Amino acid sequence: MENKPDPRLHIVVITGIIEKDGKYLILKRSEREVAYPGYWTVPGGKLVRHEYELLPKTPNTDDWYNIVAFTLKKEIQEEAGLEVKDVAYLTDMTFIRPDNIPVLVLSYWCRYQSGEVVLGKDIVDSAWITIQEGEKYKIIPGILDEIKQVDAIIKGNR
Repeated sequence: MENKPDPRLHIVVITGIIEKDGKYLILKRSEREVAYPGYWTVPGGKLVRHEYELLPKTPNTDDWYNIVAFTLKKEIQEEAGLEVKDVAYLTDMTFIRPDNIPVLVLSYWCRYQSGEVVLGKDIVDSAWITIQEGEKYKIIPGILDEIKQVDAIIKGNR
């Protein structure tokens, strides 16, 4: 019998669109990345079991609540050196990486709170952009559309 991976298992990625004074942070990925090498994206990262297992469980449960917001804030700190606030769900999507691993992306948006951008591991550049400026960048497909959704929410057009 062939040993096939469980088709129900996915990498879970949490991304965050950060708004600051009408602009949005994008980061350029390293050429070493498996998916979308050298493209621009928003901060985010994978949900990793051994990272949340070290956290205290939510009182009166055997579980970890609010782990998405925790992971997003941790990843934004690691990739961009920023603190954020007002984390809110935006959308979700799936894709299959070039190495055939399925990925579930949970996309959130938040507001800048403090800090200066400090590039993390595997991030080679950063920019604060308007939507119009975003058209000039090689951004992962769908990300600029998500930024436009956030801009519409902020401007009260959604």
